[in-house]
Amino acid sequence: MVSATYSLLPLLSLVASIVANPLYVPPALHIPLSRRSTHHNASVERFALHADHLRAKYGWSKSNSTLSKRQGKTVGLSIIDQGRDNSYIGTVSIGTPPQNFKVVLDTGSSDLWVASTDCLSCGQTPPFDPSKSSTLQAITSASGSQQTVRIRYGSGQVAGVLASDTVTMAGFTVNPQTLVVVEQMTDGLLDGDVSGIMGLAFEALASTDATPFWQALVNNNQFASPELSFWLARHLDDDNPPAESFGGVMTLGGTNSSLFTGDVEFIPLTTAPTSSSPPTFWMLELTGATVQGKSVSLPTGSAALSAIDTGTTLVGGPTEGVEAIYNAIPGSQPVPDMEGFFQYPCSTNVQVTLAFGGKSWPISAADMNLGRISQNMCVGGIFDLTLGSDVSGGGGNPTWVVGDTFLKNVYSVFRANPPSVGFAELSDAAGGSSGSPSSPSSTVSPSGVSASGVSPVPSVSSPVFDSSLLSTIVGHSTTLTGTPTSIPGAATITEGIPPPSGSSGSNSPSNAAAALFPANTQAVFTALAVSFLTSVLSGYALLA
Repeated sequence: MVSATYSLLPLLSLVASIVANPLYVPPALHIPLSRRSTHHNASVERFALHADHLRAKYGWSKSNSTLSKRQGKTVGLSIIDQGRDNSYIGTVSIGTPPQNFKVVLDTGSSDLWVASTDCLSCGQTPPFDPSKSSTLQAITSASGSQQTVRIRYGSGQVAGVLASDTVTMAGFTVNPQTLVVVEQMTDGLLDGDVSGIMGLAFEALASTDATPFWQALVNNNQFASPELSFWLARHLDDDNPPAESFGGVMTLGGTNSSLFTGDVEFIPLTTAPTSSSPPTFWMLELTGATVQGKSVSLPTGSAALSAIDTGTTLVGGPTEGVEAIYNAIPGSQPVPDMEGFFQYPCSTNVQVTLAFGGKSWPISAADMNLGRISQNMCVGGIFDLTLGSDVSGGGGNPTWVVGDTFLKNVYSVFRANPPSVGFAELSDAAGGSSGSPSSPSSTVSPSGVSASGVSPVPSVSSPVFDSSLLSTIVGHSTTLTGTPTSIPGAATITEGIPPPSGSSGSNSPSNAAAALFPANTQAVFTALAVSFLTSVLSGYALLA
């Protein structure tokens, strides 16, 4: 007995030493996401403004105005759900010493920008203070002139100076990283304590012509695998959720196998990138859809190009495709005064799947139902993106924008090499998917399989459209992150124009709120702890 005890002491000492002083970087850490949340009785009509801004973002505006434009590791980042599935937010540190900010995580754009203390029009947005960073460098032209940048969005614009500084997210650092230090911003472009946008698409789409943060990490071999992965949590059907909720996990440099089941189905980007034509959007081709278990006919070719966009709340598409989906839902009809939106009886449990060349992936009925617009009618989460536009298809612009209405139902993986997007079924720890994906030749049962925690959509319990919150979804950059119409180089970069002067405002950087882990996420960490203890006991048995 004494001998066994002394045999155990060195092992325990070794374990304690490893815990206190890790000798290597663990293969996988994961970052919970957070999402801004509004009341469940939030206005359904607010989505109409969201649709208008999304049309502008992707070049489907009614007007013809041009928008400006591996020896690594795997780390998970908690993200925040703000606006009841309106936005997914992460935290980033900028400067030396680091100043912490909340930013929209947007796979539909490629620039990084934050509001600064010189911005008089940024309201209560927590600002970056350039004077407090010893590593900030202005980016100048060949003539030595400071470069100012103006980027226009559907809901407004930002303007500021082009600079570089040390940027860190989830333990990954890029130094120097190009960003826009914003000094002018349209009122309401950001909401709450969000300070900017972290673009997660490709360099060729960047308005500033800069390499995006994530792509710089790939180029520097800081990622164990050239991938970004997302589990986006759902709070759309929660009763009275807090302003900010646990929003899921973004994993940089790989995937989190505890958050999905089965294999990840990777689909190559629609246009194979070359040196002369690098990738821009995370673009796939929408190859099929079913409604209530029956296939519907969708447009093909350029009318099927689909941007997979975490920075977009809904799913938007061309007139022909959207009408085909709602024509398959009995009792559906256009919503008056909400151009491009459709309503259907709230008692209908709408089952929609989308396919991108492989399996058909179900959308939860809860995500399809945005809320009641009348006593018996509810608004659908798929809207007409191109309605009334004088912009023709093609030219690199997607005609479908596949946002969080779809992405909450899958584990999504954005892979740089080979360029592709992957989908997998959510695990029970991630709340489960709304149904099992079907093969391309299969149909989906109208009854489907309910997601964990997602109930049917009876007319008496559907949320109400509250027009008083109409601006909520458009006020912040989640739903309109400013992807330029022209590709690339859409931003206006003017040399020698002095930035606007103004007071410094608040000098206190925003501290990211700690993400709260739900019970199912705690189960993941409990499983990891049990696995670790099992390894320790196995080692002891071998030594004994």
